[in-house]
Order: sequence, then C-alpha cells, then structure tokens
Amino acid sequence: MLSALKRLLIGQPLKSAELGDQKLNKTKALAILSSDALSSVAYGPEQILIVLITISAAALWYSVPIGVGVLILLLALILSYRQIIFAYPRGGGAYVVSKENLGVNAGLLAGGSLLVDYILTVAVSISAGTDAITSAFPSLHPYNVNIATLLVIAITILNLRGITESASILAYPVYLFILALFILICVGLYKEVTGTVSPEVHVTMGTPVAGITLFLLLKAFASGSSALTGVEAISNAIPNFKEPGPKNASKTLAAMGLLLAILFSGIVYLAFAYGIVPKAQETVVSQIASYTFGRNYMYYIIQGTTAMILVLAANTGYSAFPLLAVNLARDKYIARMFTIRGDRLGYSNGIIFLAIMSIILIITFKGRTEHLIPLYAVGVFIPFTLAQTGMLVKWVREKPKGWIVKLTINLIGALISFTVMLIFFITKLGQVWPVFIFLPLIVYTFHKIKKHYEAVGEQLRITTCEPSVEIKGNVMIIPVAGITHVVENSMNYAKSLAPDQIIAVYVAFDREAEKQFQEKWECWQPDVRLVTLHSHYRSIIQPLTKFIDTVEHKANESNYRVTVLIPQFIPKRNWQHILHNQSSLLIRAFLLYRRDLIVTTVPYHLKK
Repeated sequence: MLSALKRLLIGQPLKSAELGDQKLNKTKALAILSSDALSSVAYGPEQILIVLITISAAALWYSVPIGVGVLILLLALILSYRQIIFAYPRGGGAYVVSKENLGVNAGLLAGGSLLVDYILTVAVSISAGTDAITSAFPSLHPYNVNIATLLVIAITILNLRGITESASILAYPVYLFILALFILICVGLYKEVTGTVSPEVHVTMGTPVAGITLFLLLKAFASGSSALTGVEAISNAIPNFKEPGPKNASKTLAAMGLLLAILFSGIVYLAFAYGIVPKAQETVVSQIASYTFGRNYMYYIIQGTTAMILVLAANTGYSAFPLLAVNLARDKYIARMFTIRGDRLGYSNGIIFLAIMSIILIITFKGRTEHLIPLYAVGVFIPFTLAQTGMLVKWVREKPKGWIVKLTINLIGALISFTVMLIFFITKLGQVWPVFIFLPLIVYTFHKIKKHYEAVGEQLRITTCEPSVEIKGNVMIIPVAGITHVVENSMNYAKSLAPDQIIAVYVAFDREAEKQFQEKWECWQPDVRLVTLHSHYRSIIQPLTKFIDTVEHKANESNYRVTVLIPQFIPKRNWQHILHNQSSLLIRAFLLYRRDLIVTTVPYHLKK
C-alpha cells in the first residue's frame, strides 16, 4: 500500500539514462530559480520605506536614490555571478569559489550560510504566503501553522516528482506574477506621466529633511538589499541546466537580473509618485495596486499572484539546497546520502531534509517568522562577500585576459556586499546575533564529519599497515526460546557451516521451566551443547550478554571468532509484527556494537 501511495504521489521511477530529460531549459529555469529573487519585489521596496518613515514622510523621497543604489549592487552581483558561472561550470557557487580561493574555512562558512539561508527561504516564504491567504480569509488565521505545513509538503512532493515536472507546473504562476506587475507598473507610469496622479501627493526630490543621517540611509539601503536574496541560486544550480550549461545559466541570470531591476525600480518609483506610506495592515504593492486600478479584478489578480509568488519563492530553496548539499557531501563535509539520486533522478534526500527542517522552523515560530528575515538576509550577504572576495584572489593569482575589468567588477561587488553585511550586523545586532553562534558550530560540525570520513577511509583501506588477525575457528552461540521450527531452521543453518562448536543458550525465569527444557533438549538435539541461564529479574539481555562476554574472552585468547546466530520468525503481514515480542531485534541491537562479535539473523518466514 505504501509503495502504491508513493507511486501515486511521486510517479514511476526513471532510468538513469533519462537524466538528460530532467535538465531545465532557460524558460523553466528562470521560473524555478528566480522565484525567490522576484518575490522580494513584494517586500524589498517596503523595507526601505519602513526605515525612512521613522524620520518623517518627507524623507520618503530618499527611496529613489536608495533604490538606484540597490540596482547598482544588483548589477555588480549579476556581473560577478556571471563570471562565477563560467569560472566554475560544475556549480557550487559561493562555496566552491570561497573554498578554492580563500581556504577551506571560508568555503565552509559560505556553504553553511547558504544551507541555513535556503532553509529560511522555505520557512519565511511559505509563512509569508500563508499570511497572504489568511489575510484574505480571516477565519483561517488560527490554522496558519497547519496551512504552512501542508504547503511545504505539497511543494516537497512536487519537487520529488522531478525538477522538470515541478518547473512545468510552477512556471505559470511565476510568469503570471511578472505579467501582472508589468501591467501594474506600465499603467501606474502612464497615470503619472499623463498627470492623473497629483504631484502634491509626495515631497519633491531633493527637499532637505531634518534628522536624516548617513547611518539611517545606509540602514535603509541594507533593508532594501533584502530584495537581492536568491540572486546566487543560479550559480549553484548549473548542473540542472541543459547543455551548454554555463551559457544557458548565464543567460538565465541576465534575464533574472533585468526582470528584477525593472520590477524593483518600478515599484520604488510608483511608491514615491503615489506618496505611499507603509502601513501595518496593507502592503506597499497592495496600496499601489489599489491607487492604480481601484479594488477591481486587476487588484485581486495582483494580490493573488503576489501571494502565489511568495509561496513559490520556497522553490528556489528546493532547487539550490540539494545541489549545494551534493558539493559539500562530495567533499565529505556532510552525509554521503545527499549525493544519492531518488526514483525521479532528483537528490531526494536533500529535498526531504530541507522540508523537515523548514517545517520544524514553522512549527517552532508558529508560522510567524518575520524576525528571521534579518538572519535570512545576512545568510546571503556573507556568501556574497566571500564569493566576490574569492574571485578577486582568483583574478590576481591567474591574471587571465581582461582580468583588470573582471577584478574591478568583483571589487565593487565585494565592497558593497561587505558594507551591507556590516550594516546588518550593526543595525540589527539584536536579531542577527545567533549568526555568531550557529555558523561557527556548523563549520565545526563540517570538520568533525570530514574527520570521521577520513578515519573511516583510513581504517577500511587494505593498504594500511594494521595487520589482519588470523582466525583459527568459529564458535556459534544460538539464543533459543523454545523447541520450534524457527530454532530448528537456525540449528540446521549453523550445522551447515561446520563451526568448531555450537552452543545453544536458554534463559529461564523459573527453575521448573529450566529443568523441563533441558530434558526436552536432550531428546531433540543431543549433539548440541545447551547452556541454561537463570534470570532472577526476568531479563533476557543481561544474563545472555554476560555469558557471551565470557565465551568471547576465552575465544579471543585462542584467535577464535564468536558468532551469535539469532533465530527470528517473520510474519506474513507487516502489521502482525506489533503482535509479537521483538526479542530477537532487541538482542541484535544490544550486541551489534560489540567489537569482536559477529551477529547475524536467520529468518524463518511464516506462511499464514
């Protein structure tokens, strides 16, 4: 039944030869990898206004020059990540660039930051989308966490079906959002140009404002830069593109940058032209749409597509997280299971892990993850800064043709990214201080995992100087609970291996049962030695393991190996397992980690 449900939800397994069919063309890649960046248009300009309004409404005109500054940073990032795509065509983005040019720890810091950022992307985006839904239907507000969890599960299932299939479905709402905002901006600009909008609704640009400081302007710039989260996702996901991967990825990156620049600048300018003041009850995009169209069908289309893009922004995390995890796993910094492709040729372990961590965050913060947004932004600007600094080192070291221009691009990007990161740390220290704790812990964990894998490899390698121990013989211990076909099956198997000695062990809880079993055994298996152990406290494990320890100690002195052969019957139906004491599983679990002991199970399958 579980297998049938899995096939229904995920689909039939794909052959490895079909991997090429799971690659993305530029149209689908733009939709699936740009949703995070494009969705930030819905809150990036608003973040600028929220900071400026703390001075006065007169200060809101600064949003236009601040928006220009954000666009300059966007251009620097797009040009920088385009260079990264061609320099590192296998993907990995900031992690690979930092590791190869700045050292392992810098790479792990970038990789760890991005892993956390993608988890936050899913949690924050889904929660924001859920808020949009429950705002439209207030009666659903008590079920925020349930709705958010269901949305995570739905997007997870969609991604487990394969990247091509998920991209085909998710492309429609993404492009619908882009079209809706283009219409909004065009109609809004037309009204502003034709004089429909009164120039008196906003303060003239250049008007002196008392109380404005450079610090506050930088804070507003940093807040607006949150609109650039997700820009790096394409450089991480180059292996998902159809060939030629780097060329297609760079074109997709350029298209994303152009769309983001147009939508961001359009919303910023219309907010200034309409004299929009941020409200707690209504978003800036909602106010612009309301002023432009009134509360008609176009308003609701814009609000609906905005809610959809906020939910679908989570899909950028689902696209980029598994591929970044693959790069870290190949370098042995996280579990190797992240390199395994699932039935539908996606890295399903990474997808499932991302979903679980996101749901935990949503439940922990009860679907209200607004105060995680600063962490979310910092998690991006740390890799931004490291990646561009790494590219600086690369150009200086290698000096390829035209390296001065490339160096200049990365230098500008690195300086702006570093400035934004510092502003976040200075102005939002109370919200981002956990970064100073969990990032070092993540890097430390990466090193511990790497050390473990290296130790395992060293011990498994047959070229190591550790001498192998010559085994002279084998002693088999068989725990028995009665005289049954299950025990008979195990006895026959043990005898077929011709060990030096077979010892059957029976643990009795009362003396009379012990005596009766010994008599029956003498008649049934007279050639097999039986050891009976009396348990005063009705425990099977304690007396059995004590006896095994004694035998093992004597066997090791003579270079004999001890094997514990555990009889186990398997019910015909899976649900029938719960009706039986799982003594054999308990014994196996308890003995499995003994150093010089071999533990094996002999199954006996029931037919009824």
